[in-house]
Amino acid sequence: MRLGVVLEAFVDRTLDDTLELLSSGAPQVTGLEVGIGGFAPAPHCDAARLLSDDGARREWSSRIEERGFVVSALNVSGNPLAPDPAVARRHDEELRNAVLLAAALGVERVIAMAGCPAGAAGDRTPHFDAGGWLPYLAGIGERQWENVAAPYWHETAEFARREHPELVICIELHPGTCVHNTETFERLAAISDNLAANLDPSHLFWQRMDPLAVVTTLSRIGHAHAKDVVFNEGELAVNGLLDRRWSPTDAGAPWTFATVGRGHDAAWWRRFLSALADRGVETVSIEHEDPTVPVEQGIGSAAELLANSIPAEVA
Repeated sequence: MRLGVVLEAFVDRTLDDTLELLSSGAPQVTGLEVGIGGFAPAPHCDAARLLSDDGARREWSSRIEERGFVVSALNVSGNPLAPDPAVARRHDEELRNAVLLAAALGVERVIAMAGCPAGAAGDRTPHFDAGGWLPYLAGIGERQWENVAAPYWHETAEFARREHPELVICIELHPGTCVHNTETFERLAAISDNLAANLDPSHLFWQRMDPLAVVTTLSRIGHAHAKDVVFNEGELAVNGLLDRRWSPTDAGAPWTFATVGRGHDAAWWRRFLSALADRGVETVSIEHEDPTVPVEQGIGSAAELLANSIPAEVA
């Protein structure tokens, strides 16, 4: 099992600076999950240039390989189902470019999100269906799936199979999208066997799901993230899980993302990595979004804890 890192944590650094920092501060990390589009900036990889220029692609790859790293995945987490046509068009193009670039680089994992469409015709913003118990919410999720999400992912999975037969598109189970738990993922997985889960336990923790149960239940897992969660019990008691504050930037929210080990101890992470290994997951990427810990410190401590937790037979 390889340890990787999501490069989004280093958007303010050049690729070379990032590789130097990882070599010295997190030597257990050898995999890079490189962002090439979607919601986050992508300063470490100009996908359009690498697709159009073989020499530039070879030079970029050599810089990474000479430092002892491999590109374990390309990340293009966005919303190709967005009601805004410009956003949907851009995120769809970036997802397709990720498939094409993965084929050119020999990378077999693309990390994405399932997206979230409008709630009804004419809506200008996405509508996340988190429960239809009020009349004005009833049926939205079913319509979104049948009319928008399912057709899009049928076509996209077929495109990926044509262009890169070995590729698996790994969809993160992320609230705010039409795939956020086991039930919604299995609906997606039924479309094609080149669609798998990217399992980030932090999103399961704050939904009060059990990642260890989810690992054994999901039909297909292609990749995983390592990110923890801590609960602020006082705030949780009075404002609950659905508080509107954005936890990566507000340490006083009812729950916040956390460096690996701050919310769950090494024994828990050892069980999680063992369960992932049993499912054939080859790379776990550290994702840093802890509002209280500097990125260099967070990734370094996460890498040390995780490296000591990987089962010996897959280390």
